Amino acid sequence: MNDMTEAAALAAEAAEAPDAAPARDERKARFEANKLSKRLHRQVGQAIADFNMIEAGDKIMVCLSGGKDSYALLDILMSLRQRAPVPFEIVAVNLDQKQPGFPEHVLPEYLTKLGVPFHIENQDTYSVVKKLIPEGQTMCSLCSRLRRGILYRVAGELGATKIALGHHRDDMVVTLLMNMFFGSRLKGMPPKLVSDDGRNVVIRPLAYVAETDLEQWAVHRQFPIIPCTLCGSQDNLQRVQVKAMIREWERKYPGRIDNMLTAMGNVVPSHLMDRNLFPFTTIRAEGRPVAGGDIAFDEEPCAAPATPATATVTLQPWRTPPGAASTAPED
Repeated sequence: MNDMTEAAALAAEAAEAPDAAPARDERKARFEANKLSKRLHRQVGQAIADFNMIEAGDKIMVCLSGGKDSYALLDILMSLRQRAPVPFEIVAVNLDQKQPGFPEHVLPEYLTKLGVPFHIENQDTYSVVKKLIPEGQTMCSLCSRLRRGILYRVAGELGATKIALGHHRDDMVVTLLMNMFFGSRLKGMPPKLVSDDGRNVVIRPLAYVAETDLEQWAVHRQFPIIPCTLCGSQDNLQRVQVKAMIREWERKYPGRIDNMLTAMGNVVPSHLMDRNLFPFTTIRAEGRPVAGGDIAFDEEPCAAPATPATATVTLQPWRTPPGAASTAPED
């Protein structure tokens, strides 16, 4: 039964006797969960295809923190692997940083039950950070450097060809705004890039996925969430404040965050101010029309509408190489 047929069936049930309500609610919940699953798999598959994140023979090291994002990343990649156009391996890795109250048994038990190869790396970075960072200051800078170096080393030891992180659409937009507001640069969070040590390729398959969808998926899949007592728990982080701001935008102007993410992939250097990206100092008028030239006093065709935007970006399925069978879930 497709989504439209099932939706029609649910509407018909709504007109029936009240005693059918429990069964109707259960069916509606299944219907919504199925829609969410298809959307998540489609968006992750699309990101993988758009940026060539996973290739035949890759060994993907999925960094698992115990939060909703990394759980969802592992869950969806394992599902996609079963019907992917190329074969690849997955190994889950958790860095146990020895923060107080961290339930060490949760992830090994979950991963063993899941049947996925995994590695737990034990490093007491928490004590190092607490010792070096004064009380009241954010711990992100040192914590992230320590964590990054350890995970790069582990990737080499495990023979991983790609490191998969659980950053999602909202993280990428927030990073762009953070860099604009506080770093004075137009720089976001890349979906795929070589690591700063030059030895690893880092990928973010959740690049097109909204955080609200990941929250719903975590509830549906009943992930054993482990609360973070490190950087993510610090309320004074500027990142927390910017994230709250875009949540408010999404509530008032649906589609705005998707449009911002799309804009990150449609850059026009001639209409910015970076002299390293466009030769402003050497351009000359040559008497013939120029594609993308300045339109002077005319209003931009993409000027903001008078009413809040309601359209959202439509993402296409994971494109399949010629000659291979289609693998992406259908709508």
